[in-house]
Amino acid sequence: MGSITSLIDIAQQALMADQEALNVTSNNVANQNTAGYTRQVVNFQSVDAVTLSGSTFGSGVTASATSQRDRVLEQQVQQQTQTQAQSGAFESALQQVENIFGLSSTTSSASSTVLGTAINSFFSSLTALASNPSDTATRQNVLTAANTLAGAFNSASNQLAQVSTSLNQQVVGDVSQVNSLTKTIASLNAQITSSSPNADAGALEDQRQLAIAQLSKLVGLNQISTENNGITLTTSSGAVLVSGSKSFPVSTTLVGGTIHILAGVDGQDVTSNLTGGDLGGVLQARDQQLPSYQNELDSFAFGIGSAVNAQNELGVDGNGNPGAALFSLPPTPSGAAALIAVATTDPNAIAAAAPGEGSAGNANVLAGLSSAGVMGGQTASEFLASFLGQIGSDASAATTNNSAQQATLTQLTTQRDSLSGVSLDQEAANLTQYQRAYQSAAQVFNIANSIMASALNLGVQTTVT
Repeated sequence: MGSITSLIDIAQQALMADQEALNVTSNNVANQNTAGYTRQVVNFQSVDAVTLSGSTFGSGVTASATSQRDRVLEQQVQQQTQTQAQSGAFESALQQVENIFGLSSTTSSASSTVLGTAINSFFSSLTALASNPSDTATRQNVLTAANTLAGAFNSASNQLAQVSTSLNQQVVGDVSQVNSLTKTIASLNAQITSSSPNADAGALEDQRQLAIAQLSKLVGLNQISTENNGITLTTSSGAVLVSGSKSFPVSTTLVGGTIHILAGVDGQDVTSNLTGGDLGGVLQARDQQLPSYQNELDSFAFGIGSAVNAQNELGVDGNGNPGAALFSLPPTPSGAAALIAVATTDPNAIAAAAPGEGSAGNANVLAGLSSAGVMGGQTASEFLASFLGQIGSDASAATTNNSAQQATLTQLTTQRDSLSGVSLDQEAANLTQYQRAYQSAAQVFNIANSIMASALNLGVQTTVT
């Protein structure tokens, strides 16, 4: 009777184990589209054997579920997510700069852009003035073209400033999301440490990994595993974001009109050392590329304005007086593109005549500035072509890099998903296997039950079971 009872116990354990396996399969199928879910697999383990009368017998099976994850591969995906997010944010910022100057795949030359057209129109108006220096309408056309040129510089400078302001706002928004996620991760850390300090935490760990993946899109991270299944997160510069059950909020401060980022226990300024994620790309564009473009634009406006002013001051205006500055400029190139303006509304202020010479002598020289090396040996057109070419080259390189980073991320994600993702085909096969095993265990239970009934009834067929 003892052996029959053991057989029933074993069958019962088999039924329970197979039921657990069916539950795991059902859970996998249900969570196929759940973000961050890691496929669970069933581990069957034999229960310790027992020895009776010198003979050893198995005593059944138990089943447990574990998440199918590769922590090394997960960290590779997170790191690549940080790299791709930075390259994507950087590409987006440079595309905005391209739009400011009217650069596109259909733009054939710098002269067809707004700034290039304004420069050509200005020098063309001076050429027309050299042919008819006494005509008031022609003189007015020069002032109109000069205002258009100054306006083109003003507009480009203002739009660059707007991009910088937009990036500042993006920094503030990203920081807010970072703080929300680090708080969530710290809370999950506490739950995991409490409920599963020495083993995979299943759904809780999925939630934590999903939060870390979302955080990786925002900022570069270093992840350190700690005791009791916890983690510590720091920025790429080493400032602590999460340590155990405690998160350390990131904050922002205004320094010289620019948003800076403070992080870590002591609130260090990590702005210059922060890389990775959307924040890394935004800071790279805002603090490196945009100031470079703004400086070039300021130098360009200052160079053209100064050359025209200097030459106009050497001539004689329409009133017979010595020429004066045609453009108002700051004392240095800094801010020149935003501040350049036409200094007069009087058409006679244009000094078309040269002292002691014909009435168009100085106008010819002014028009000739279009082919003079007013920008460190380069003509205005050559400098503009070089400047816009650099912007286009930088934007193209950013696009190429982002595409490469995205391809690498896709490859790593595919590798991870092949291990951790749910395959309906695999789950269908598992469902059939576990269902058949359950039916087999049930049949063993029925046989044991029949034997037990026969033994109780001494082999006599009765209705007792």
